Amino acid sequence: MSLAPLGPPVPGFSIGSVALSSPLLLAPMEDVSAQPFRRLAKRIAQPGLVFTEFVSAMAIHYGALKTLKKMQIHPEERPLAIQIFGGEPDVMAETARIAEEMGADILDINMGCWVPKVCKTGSGAALLKDPDTAEKIVQAVVRAVKIPVSVKVRAGWDYSLFAAPDLARRFQDAGIQMLTLHARFAKQGFEGEADWRLIESLRSAVQIPLVGNGDVKTPEDARRMIETTGCDGVMVGRAAISNPWALARIRAGLAGESLPAGPTLSERIALALEHCQMQVCFEAEVDAYEEMDGWKPEARAEIELRAIRQLRGQLPMYIKGEPGAAHVRSLLTACSSVAEVRSTLAQFQFAQDPREAVPTA
Repeated sequence: MSLAPLGPPVPGFSIGSVALSSPLLLAPMEDVSAQPFRRLAKRIAQPGLVFTEFVSAMAIHYGALKTLKKMQIHPEERPLAIQIFGGEPDVMAETARIAEEMGADILDINMGCWVPKVCKTGSGAALLKDPDTAEKIVQAVVRAVKIPVSVKVRAGWDYSLFAAPDLARRFQDAGIQMLTLHARFAKQGFEGEADWRLIESLRSAVQIPLVGNGDVKTPEDARRMIETTGCDGVMVGRAAISNPWALARIRAGLAGESLPAGPTLSERIALALEHCQMQVCFEAEVDAYEEMDGWKPEARAEIELRAIRQLRGQLPMYIKGEPGAAHVRSLLTACSSVAEVRSTLAQFQFAQDPREAVPTA
């Protein structure tokens, strides 16, 4: 059953020459925002913009093929932003040019990642402590490409300094065309609550589009963020993991449309299986799962194992909240092929409702 609209439509906006049909953006998430997930989210939820996983500029500089693969784009997911991180202006500019050559619509710079392995290299949120280097990186990247450049930041390194307004003005002067603020400080990680008042404070500091990020889980959250902060768009991350239907409800809520009903267990399991197959295709560089039918068993098994391993954190999320899901989580994380995932989910669904069982082959 659909629910009534929450209010009038909230329009999309433009990032330079790139027009967004919706003010909803799907966040870049490491180990989540791979191409198959982005395509599923685009098909089901139609966000205005999707982002790649963050890409190490230094890894691209040294020719890491695994990292380069993160930058591959499918026509179904446009418009798309490739997000890069690094601490060296020249290396960041080099990677930005490669991203543009690979077809990125927008180049996004990560200055919000707080994890130690990133910050210890002087990248990500560590740049909040070094505004001069941060500005040089932005200047170098803007000069290097013709596509619009955006930046994602946190409020600051810790509570001692709300660094975002000063950085935002510097970046705007350097030529960026959108800024995203995750309304937490880097030291918080994902702890505590996002302080949307920081987004409101930043709104008066810049004239370019401003996107708010942090703790948006529902259509009501998204509308409230825009109404209370004055931001132009809303970025959603964790709420969308293995749940593009939540993203679809948020988009509909912002568009002034009736809110769609949530998915059935059958629909969730079907999408989990499709996600598996798409991830395998992405790893194997084929267009359809059936194209692998003639492969040697050893080669196919290796590809499937690699693909399923990458989804071990996401597959259990498709059935989160169902009775018995916690037990099945351990079974799913032990799977090494699409067939094993299918069998595990089929048995789980049969236990929930024998009438809705998924075929095992």
